[in-house]
Amino acid sequence: MIINIEWVDNSLKIIDQTKLPGTLDIRKLSSVEEVFEAIQRLRVRGAPALGIAAAFGLYLGLRHKKPTTREDFFIQARSLASYLSGSRPTAVNLQWALQEILDSISRFKEADPQYLLNLVLEQAQLLLQDDINRCKKISQHGIELFKNRLTVLTHCNTGALATAGMGTALGIIFNAAQQGKIDKVLVDETRPLLQGARLTMWELEYHKIPALLISDNMAAYAMKREMVDLVLVGADRIAANGDVANKIGTYSLAILAEYHKIPFYVAAPLSSFDRSIPSGEFIPIEERDPTEVTRIWNKLEISVPGAKSWNPAFDVTPAKFISGLITEQGILFPPFEKSIKQLNYPMYQNQEELKQ
Repeated sequence: MIINIEWVDNSLKIIDQTKLPGTLDIRKLSSVEEVFEAIQRLRVRGAPALGIAAAFGLYLGLRHKKPTTREDFFIQARSLASYLSGSRPTAVNLQWALQEILDSISRFKEADPQYLLNLVLEQAQLLLQDDINRCKKISQHGIELFKNRLTVLTHCNTGALATAGMGTALGIIFNAAQQGKIDKVLVDETRPLLQGARLTMWELEYHKIPALLISDNMAAYAMKREMVDLVLVGADRIAANGDVANKIGTYSLAILAEYHKIPFYVAAPLSSFDRSIPSGEFIPIEERDPTEVTRIWNKLEISVPGAKSWNPAFDVTPAKFISGLITEQGILFPPFEKSIKQLNYPMYQNQEELKQ
C-alpha cells in the first residue's frame, strides 16, 4: 500500500515526488516554510493532498509562533493561511482545507491558544482520515461505469500520490482492476513535468496493472484506432456550472473524446467543488517557470538557448464535454448546475467515526 502523506513524530511525512520514479525518498516537514516549499516545488502535489499538507502546515506554523492570546492566535492563523494559500492558486482544496479549519476553531469563543492549537492539529488529522474515506467512496461509485472489461485513458496522476487514500480517478481504476474489469490503462505522459510517465506509471506498476505509456499527442490516434473505451481524469477545481480545471492537456482530451464518442468522466471529492464561482472563466490558472517546458524534468535542455516558452499548469474543460462527475456522494450527470446544487457539503462524512 502506498502511503503518500501522514503525520508522524510531530512532523508531516511525505513522499518527495520530485525524486520518483528513480528514488523513493521520504521527507519529514517540520515547519510551515518547509510545507510551503514542498507544495510549490511539487514534492507534494494533487489537489486533495495539497489541502491536507496545508492543514498540517498551518499547525506547524502556529506551533512555532506560540501566540499568547486568542486574538493573537487568530491573527497569526489567518496570516499563515494566506501565506500557504499563495503556494499554488488553482487547486481549491488547499484554500478549502485552511478555511474549514479556521471556521471550525472560531466557534470556540473562550478557548486559550494552546487549546486552539491542539484543535488545529486534530482537525488536520481528521481531514487526512476524511480524504481516505472519500477516495474509497469515489472508487465504489466509479466502478458503476465498468459493465465490461475496459481500456481506460487517464491524464496526469490521480492516485495515492495525489491524495491521502487510494486516489480519485486512479483509485477507481485500482478498484476496477481488482474486480477484473480493466483490460489496460493508457497513460498520457503529461508534459511538461511528466506526472503520467513518472508517477502514474509507477503506481500502476506497483499494483501490477497492465499499462501503456503514450505521449500526449498520441491520444487522438489511439482513439481513432478504437484503443480507448473510457477517459477518466481528476480535477483541481470544479465551478458551479460543472466546468473543470485540471492538469494542462485535459481540455484537448475532452474535445477528442467528444469527437470520437468516448465517455469522458471526472473524479473528484466535494472539496474540489467551488460553488462560489459560476464558471471556469473565473478559475485562476497557475503559470509556472517557463524552463519547465524547455527542459525535461528540469535537467536536459531540449530547445535553443534562451528559448521563450509559456507554461500554464492547468486548463479548463467546459461542462458540455463532460459525461459525468464522480464524487463520494455518487455520479453527477448533466445538467450540472442542478446536480451540483443538490450536493450535501459536510466537512466530514461522520466526524465521530473519524475520531475513533
